[in-house]
Amino acid sequence: MALVVTQQVPTSSSMSVSHGPSGVGTARRRLSAELRESGAPESIIDDAVLILSELLSNSCRHARPLDDDQQIRASWSQDRDGAVTISVTDGGGPTRPRPASPSVTARGGRGLTIITSLARAWGVREAPATGAVTVWAVLPALGGQAANGHG
Repeated sequence: MALVVTQQVPTSSSMSVSHGPSGVGTARRRLSAELRESGAPESIIDDAVLILSELLSNSCRHARPLDDDQQIRASWSQDRDGAVTISVTDGGGPTRPRPASPSVTARGGRGLTIITSLARAWGVREAPATGAVTVWAVLPALGGQAANGHG
């Protein structure tokens, strides 16, 4: 008699998207579909899609594309425990990502604050040789602990 054990298999995906609003929607739909297919809970899917949206929107607003084709890269992976790591790589910009303190009436500036409240950790990696900048965030598995500090 064979014993079959089901196990959450780690998944990962990477895609180039246009450096603009249409790229955000394309990436959101693919992330949502892939996490749903992997059996992730809806609350994790919702938070992951929100984080991806914020990272992509910040890239479009504050950074250059990676290439002449006006592309940036979105990627994500889910580990065996269900934690999801989301990252966006672009061509960098004049400033580095950092949480802001917008006024109550400000129309923007809350993206990294939202990510800080949802993610276990987030950070920025730079590739000086190419100028590429990657902003990443780790969303804890359901029941995981959100971060209290970032770097």
